Amino acid sequence: MSTLSPPLARMALGLTAGLFSSAALAHAVAEGDKGYIQEITGVHLMPFAYLGAKHMFTGYDHILFLLGVVFFLYKLKDIALYVTLFAVGHSTTMLAGVYFGTSINSYLIDAVIGLSIVYKALDNLGAFQRWFGFQPDTRLATLVFGLIHGFGLATKIQEYEMSRDGLLPNLLSFNVGVEIGQLLALSCILIAMGFWRRTDGFFKHAYTANVVMMSAGFVLVGLQITGYFVS
Repeated sequence: MSTLSPPLARMALGLTAGLFSSAALAHAVAEGDKGYIQEITGVHLMPFAYLGAKHMFTGYDHILFLLGVVFFLYKLKDIALYVTLFAVGHSTTMLAGVYFGTSINSYLIDAVIGLSIVYKALDNLGAFQRWFGFQPDTRLATLVFGLIHGFGLATKIQEYEMSRDGLLPNLLSFNVGVEIGQLLALSCILIAMGFWRRTDGFFKHAYTANVVMMSAGFVLVGLQITGYFVS
């Protein structure tokens, strides 16, 4: 079996380790940010844009899923299409969920988010074609999982009881920040992938990298299910 190259090993282990930190679980918001969200009223566009960017750039579940989405995408137009589909899904359920007060248990929704990472890793490994003889629509899957990721964030935000005064502008600003954070995270991923793809070991290590990503997804699922039963 192939082994991970040192740079890839550090990246994979770092992302997996992040799943164990409280800031990365259940779309958690840092305690300081939580207090800020609970205390303020009125319109605060820049602070909420910052919070949105910070959430996305430090959200290991989002980053792992995005890594899986772009793993074998080489053309800029394809990357733009899939990232747009994910952004549309993520934005729709995040905004609608918070505004209309729709939520479910955060542990359960984040377990499904963990499964989205597992799904994408299996897709990259060609598992569905081997197991079932067909390839699921990857564009539809990206949109659907984007909806789920946004719903997870909406569920967590509602726990912090944002003021209804200025809610919609603040949510829109938060969402803009989320998309900025997504673009920053994606840029880092694409730069790293660009260098890695130029090496002779890319296809040799691609299988192992996706197995590690799939394992991280299962870890997240296990942690969230455990949290659901012990909370």
